[in-house]
Order: sequence, then structure tokens, then C-alpha cells
Amino acid sequence: RNPFYLALLLGTAWMIYTALGRTTPIGSSWGSFVKLGVFLFALAIPFNALSIHIGQIVLFRLPASWPIIGGPITLEAIIAGAVSGLTLLTILVVFAAFNAVVDHYQLLRATPSFLFQAGVVISIAITFVPQMVLSAQEIRQAQRIRGHRFRGLRDLLPLVIPLLANSLERSIQLAETMEARGFGAAVSTPTRRRAVLSQLGLLAALVGVLAGLALLAFYQQARVWGWLLLAAGVIGVMAFFGFHGRQVQRTRYRREAWHARDTAVVIASVVSVAIVTAVRLTAPETLYYSPYPPNPLLPSFNPLVGAALLLLTIPAIVAPRDTEQTASGSKPGARDMEQVA
Repeated sequence: RNPFYLALLLGTAWMIYTALGRTTPIGSSWGSFVKLGVFLFALAIPFNALSIHIGQIVLFRLPASWPIIGGPITLEAIIAGAVSGLTLLTILVVFAAFNAVVDHYQLLRATPSFLFQAGVVISIAITFVPQMVLSAQEIRQAQRIRGHRFRGLRDLLPLVIPLLANSLERSIQLAETMEARGFGAAVSTPTRRRAVLSQLGLLAALVGVLAGLALLAFYQQARVWGWLLLAAGVIGVMAFFGFHGRQVQRTRYRREAWHARDTAVVIASVVSVAIVTAVRLTAPETLYYSPYPPNPLLPSFNPLVGAALLLLTIPAIVAPRDTEQTASGSKPGARDMEQVA
């Protein structure tokens, strides 16, 4: 919630989108996410100012008889609303940059075998909103070519109905495609006894995780047992996933090549996460910000954290040039085919 760090993340996401995401098909949905984020930012400020009447710097007062909004309007509440809106804007912009830059096919191929089915579901989920935005833009352009003008909410019906029908049709086609390709099928069907034992083992592991978290949360004197149960539960869940992953066979025509810029991105990401995690454990007040008393209005800034967040611009710095992309052809995800038996 520190606005200085949020501003750095916004700038980082914009740089990465500018360097890598402008020419991608989903990259055109960037503007819609930014507009939505700006709208939420503008909405969060009056919402927080009119509902939270805490602070020492009173700008003006509304009648106390007015429900909810009645009372003093403070500068601290306005700043807190702006920080909340900036947080939402940052989340949407980072999400838009991720969808515009990342090759979802390549990301799916990089998931472990036991997480492949979950990876398919997640990849479908994270591309749902950008694809819906693209469909809305295409439908709106088609309606405008036909002479329809969008003046208000009543004029959105010719946009909403085709968008809903298009989404349902895409969902049905996706389900039929996954079923035709045998999604979810196993190489060898386990026996009933083996399946029941694996399910009971997963249940016991989840109970261990739940019991460990409960001990850590409510019984401080039993922290050792809590950590032991949590570790045993996590190991059990990972063992179940490993067993389940053996039932999935994955083949590919071509393996991805690892370049020097990939190494640079990984190193920068690991260093950035390590620095932010270390600061979170040693000085968490640096990352958190609240304008309400007794905290100061000016947020703190740690140059080390700022430098760590600037390391996230490495993908934009080491991005391949346009000539290199043209020579290598289209994205590898468009040429490869993932088979699930």
C-alpha cells in the first residue's frame, strides 16, 4: 500500500507492455483495463472520504444527521482512498501487462505434469477477461458500422446480448475441443483400491494442513506440533500430486530454447523477490502505509526496495528486437501443439 512502490510497479508494467505487449493480439485490451482502473481510482477517493470520518485535518463537515456520509471530511480519508484506488489500478495494470506479454501456451507447457490440468484451467481463466474485452470491441465496431450509437445505458443492449451469446458459444466450442482431445483422460486407469487409498491419503494430508494451521493460529504453545503437521500435510499433498501426474502423458514437437536474456530475467526476479521478502520480515512498516494518526502523511521510502522493484524492468531492457522477432517467426505457442492422452 505504499504509493511510492505502487508508482514504481505501474511504471514497470507500462515499460514491459510498451516493449513487448503492443503487437500481441491481447495487447489491445490494455486500454480497457487502464480505463477501468482509473474509474476505480476516481471512485475510491469519494467513497472512502464520505464513509471514513477519521483524521486530524478536517477539510469540511457534512450534517451529522445524514446517514453514513454525515460527519467530518478529512484529508487523511481522501489520501487513504487514493491509495486504495492506486492499489486497484496497479493490480489491473499488472494483470493487463501479464496477459499482453506472456505466451500462455508456453506457460502451460512449463507447468509440471501433476499441475497440467490445473494449468489448463488457470490459463483459460486468465485469458477469459482479455478475450471478452476484445470481443466487446469487435462487436461495438460492428454496431457502429451499422449506424448504432452508444449514448447511454439503454443503448448497451445491442452490445451485451451479442457479447453474451459469443461467450457462451466460445465456451461450448472450448468444451467440445477439450473433450475431443481427451482432456483429463489417464494413461492407465488405477484399480479401485488404489484410487480409494490415494483419495484417503489426500484427505489425511489436507486434514494435517488444516490442523497445523489451526495450531499455529490458536495455540502458540504448540507451534512445534503445528509446523510438523503442516509440513507433513504439504509433503502428503505433493506426493499425491506426483502420483496423479504420472497418469498424464504429455508430448511436444519442439522444446523451448533457453537464452541469455531468460537467465537475466530469472536472476532479476529472484533478487527482487528476495529483497522484498527480507524487508517484509525485518521492517514491514516500510512496505505498509496508512495516513491516519499517529502515522505521518508522507509515506516512507526504502531505496533498496525501490531498486528491487526497478529490477522488474529487465524483461523490457533485454527484450528481443523487432528484426529478431521477424526472423524467428511468430510465437512458439502458435506453432506447437500440446497433446494430452
